[in-house]
Amino acid sequence: MEEHKNPCAALEAVLFAVGGAVSFADLKTALEIEDAELTALLAEMTERYNAEDRGVRMIELDGKYQLCTKNDYYDELVRLVNTPKKHVLTDVLLETLSIVAYKQPVTRQEIEKIRGVSCSHAVNRLVEYNLIQEVGRLDAPGHPILFGTTDDFLRSFGISSMDDLPVISPDRMEDFRREAEEEAGVINVET
Repeated sequence: MEEHKNPCAALEAVLFAVGGAVSFADLKTALEIEDAELTALLAEMTERYNAEDRGVRMIELDGKYQLCTKNDYYDELVRLVNTPKKHVLTDVLLETLSIVAYKQPVTRQEIEKIRGVSCSHAVNRLVEYNLIQEVGRLDAPGHPILFGTTDDFLRSFGISSMDDLPVISPDRMEDFRREAEEEAGVINVET
């Protein structure tokens, strides 16, 4: 280890950045120190974390070392984890969600055909946000997943049923189709 670096701070930085348990050998390689020095450093750090009024502690798991939260602060973590998360819906997510809402049940391939681009990330994110879910499988080769909206979708948009979705007039649908074709560079030749 370079002379000017604090070995305790370097050990703490490595354990914090990795997050999980790190083996003795990997710590030795990262810090570039000898076995005896690392053993003493780990003992010193463990004592510091256990003796001081800190929110984290160092634990040993079968020859691996990890920083973790002290059990005393479990209640505070539970309150944070149980806080409802506010999801940000980008234009791409809203567009994909709209397609699912109006066309459900719909496959990922059908969504991609309508959007003209891959939608894997958007679909995965909407599933993660619990706005859409798997509602079945299409009876076709490969049995693709069918997606539909969830109760959380209804709650999030303040509607009680899918019947409350705004109705899009056929004229407006034609305008949307024409705009989409222009964006995609498709030329519609009228006869």
